[in-house]
Amino acid sequence: HFYAAKRNYQLESVMTTYEKLDGFKYKHPLSSDCFFSQLVANAVLFACVNAVGVFHLYRTEKDLRISNQKREEFSAIRSQKEIKKYQQEQLLLSVLPRYIAVELKTEVISRLSNPKSDDENKSTSNNFHSLYVRQHRDVSILYADIVGFTKLASTCTPEELVAVLNKLFGRFDEIAKRNGCLRIKILGDCYYCVSGLPDPIPTHAKNCVKMGLDMCTAISNLREATGVQINMRVGVHTGNVLCGVIGLQKWQYDVWSDDVTLANHMESGGLPGRVHITEETLQHLDGVYEVEDGDGGSRDHLLKGRKTYLVIDPKKPHRPPRRHGLVGVCPSMRHGSVFQVTPNLLYSHISPATSLCPNMQYYLYCCLLAMLGVIVFTRTCMSVKTLLLTLAVVVYLALFLYVFESRSTCLIELFYNGSKPGVLKDPQIMSGIWLSIFYIVCIILARQDELSCRVDFLLERCFKTERDEMETMENVNKLLLQNVLPLHVASFFVGKNINNQDLYSQSYDCVCVMFASVPQFKEFYNETSENKDGLECLRFLNEIISDFDELLSKPKFSSVEKIKTIGSTYMAAAGLTQLKCDMSYSHVRSMVEFAIALMAKLENINTHSFNSFKLRIGINHGPVIAGVIGAHKPQYDIWGNSVNVASRMDSTGVLDKIQVTEETSQMVQTVGYGVTLRGKVNVKGKGELTTYFVNTDHTSPDF
Repeated sequence: HFYAAKRNYQLESVMTTYEKLDGFKYKHPLSSDCFFSQLVANAVLFACVNAVGVFHLYRTEKDLRISNQKREEFSAIRSQKEIKKYQQEQLLLSVLPRYIAVELKTEVISRLSNPKSDDENKSTSNNFHSLYVRQHRDVSILYADIVGFTKLASTCTPEELVAVLNKLFGRFDEIAKRNGCLRIKILGDCYYCVSGLPDPIPTHAKNCVKMGLDMCTAISNLREATGVQINMRVGVHTGNVLCGVIGLQKWQYDVWSDDVTLANHMESGGLPGRVHITEETLQHLDGVYEVEDGDGGSRDHLLKGRKTYLVIDPKKPHRPPRRHGLVGVCPSMRHGSVFQVTPNLLYSHISPATSLCPNMQYYLYCCLLAMLGVIVFTRTCMSVKTLLLTLAVVVYLALFLYVFESRSTCLIELFYNGSKPGVLKDPQIMSGIWLSIFYIVCIILARQDELSCRVDFLLERCFKTERDEMETMENVNKLLLQNVLPLHVASFFVGKNINNQDLYSQSYDCVCVMFASVPQFKEFYNETSENKDGLECLRFLNEIISDFDELLSKPKFSSVEKIKTIGSTYMAAAGLTQLKCDMSYSHVRSMVEFAIALMAKLENINTHSFNSFKLRIGINHGPVIAGVIGAHKPQYDIWGNSVNVASRMDSTGVLDKIQVTEETSQMVQTVGYGVTLRGKVNVKGKGELTTYFVNTDHTSPDF
């Protein structure tokens, strides 16, 4: 009885102290009110913690969805741009060799990044424009011409003729690719290519001969299918060439050398349906083909004294292999993670005596919940979150170690009856441990959130940088394509899967066509060691063509379109932007003024180079058809009787004169220029035509 009384006395003392500290009346731990209060507190705590977790999960998944959506959108844009870039580059590389395209891209990017550098580079290189020409030795050149083309043209409309040429030359392009040859240009019905460019090929002579035989077979099949009497005359020669592009606009890969000229004469001195080769080519065939005497000198006087041969076709050509390819792009994905929090951190509910001091555990729960709120709801940087968490931990530790010390003592006295509990059972120590653990966890979560934000920021910046680079390269490719094909023609091919049989063509009713040649350049060109085997001669031609191209950037010549250069001949047309006739003939005026400007430019070049070159210009006006031949290696050109007559106006013209036909002379007078009658001129295929010279003496335009 004595010990029982003592026990009751101690319990009453503890409960009196507890009642003073908490300010409420002690109730039995098994009473319904106390039990209900604990249930409500646990429910509120559980709801709050899970609400925070759900919010953090929602925010994390939302950020992840936004990030993934941006990635998918950018991936789709990048895929589209990559495909467009690939198509642009393939179109560019189909016209220009890779090494020249890379050099041109580098210069265009340099000009865009530093516009002043072009003038500085030009001033430090003796005022010369950049020259993209290289010398290649030991290559074979093939020239092929359609025999009977004039008769074929007379039986077809211009549209049908272009369609036939497109299919035929498209077939030749496939043969060239199969035989390791590179098509250089198409000049009307003339097709010429080279083997051994841009990379050396040991079998270059065999490749050209095999291609010539395949071309003769292809034209024979066409003759049998259509009944039109056409044939192929092929000439092949082996030697050295200068290859590259000249000028500033409408680049076309071309080759120059005396050996190229000789290959051209091998074609004109050949026989229909046969491959005509020189002795130099025969030496590279290693006896693979049988040959017979060609006697080319009897058909072309420039071949007199040369031993030539005709190749005997040993077998039929094989079918070209199919081409296939696939481009794929795979986007990457990022995964995130979420966390869950449960309120049962410190105390167990299997202990009913905890209701004696129920507020201690909930104080700790509220502190941890507040720290969690700092992480989830505070949208700020890592340093600020760390500062807030550190302040919270310091305050909470001060509360549990000092302010709530008496309550901790109360619990210890209640449960352990004055004895010292273990470390893991001391409320003050465990509160500090849990606060420290949760502090570290919150720091880790804050760091994870910050890293996720940084990754998104860096990815966004990388996306922007990559997008800018892609747009820059797209603009560079577009600029290069504009210098290879007209913009509306390039846009027709980019983004489409074009076959060689597909045709792009457009008819125009009124186009003014000009051919301007420098006949004296043939005598000027020579391949000696002093001018680096003709390289310096081409450098001078590049200056002439480049200065001519610079005139096209002037607003008054916006209607003039450069078509191509053929050796030292400059071909241009005006009126290709209008389908119907302009009765004011403004395009005729632009072309005449452009021709006069070319003459003035050449005079200026002569003054600085101490030369005496003169232009011989022919102009004609009429309907033409413009189009692209060979979709896999497109070449933009114009055809028609108007083009042929304009070429004849040049070839039959006079130095330092602009020769026009009678119909064109009337338009020239309509736009304010005088003409002088020249008289009757014999024009190949047209008989005698009355021609006129445009008066240029009274005009002194500021060009």
